[in-house]
Amino acid sequence: MLPRLLGAGLLWIATPAPLSGQSVADHVSMGTAALQAHDLRTGLAHFEAALALDSGDYSANWRAAIALLDQGEQIPDGTESAERDSLFARAEILARRSVAADSMGAQGHFAVAATVGRASLTMGKKERIRRAKVVRDEALKTLELDPDYDGAYHVLGRWNAEIMRLSGLSRFFAKRFLGAGIFGQASWEEAIANLQRAVEIDPARIQHRLELASVYADRKRYQEARDELARIEALPDRELLDPLYRDRAAALAMRIADKS
Repeated sequence: MLPRLLGAGLLWIATPAPLSGQSVADHVSMGTAALQAHDLRTGLAHFEAALALDSGDYSANWRAAIALLDQGEQIPDGTESAERDSLFARAEILARRSVAADSMGAQGHFAVAATVGRASLTMGKKERIRRAKVVRDEALKTLELDPDYDGAYHVLGRWNAEIMRLSGLSRFFAKRFLGAGIFGQASWEEAIANLQRAVEIDPARIQHRLELASVYADRKRYQEARDELARIEALPDRELLDPLYRDRAAALAMRIADKS
């Protein structure tokens, strides 16, 4: 259902055609409105048009980065995809460019944490480990600038969970890469606490509850996981990727249905 949005996405993303008479701010505003209407293609076209006019615009860069992340998210991780990898790579470039444009903008730092973290999930374990410090540092910087940024808590929760999901051997090498100080701070308790905080800040965001349910399932706290999944069923679709997250929630619910 969702992958039909992809098609020849890289072609039109790489060669935007700015609409005559529109300013950078106009394109950013129209792109934001398009995404709110779940029109990803139009939203990205406007952001890329804004960047064609001013490649250093802070808002256009971080918004385009997150939109590209949403587009790439629709291609499953289990399959090799040059298109998905290219989308994530460009998203990371734009996110870093937004921080270069405004180092005090919370959205830019979050975009770096989100793009680096999400792209890492398609990579091998060594590359995930190498990039883990950037994800954590950028999420913490986001919260330093905006203590109520729910997305940053989500990233930190997932960061802790991904570290704890590593095998014993991988965690040994992770410790060598990250250092005992950083690696020692990862825990299931921190994963849960950060995701609970994300849910507390924005209880209607399906993605937060899905990730929290996944961590509960990892810890064999199956009833709590089922409770979160039941809450997802009662929530309306709000974000572009909510139907995808709802499908993943249903799959998780089936997987843990008979576990106690």
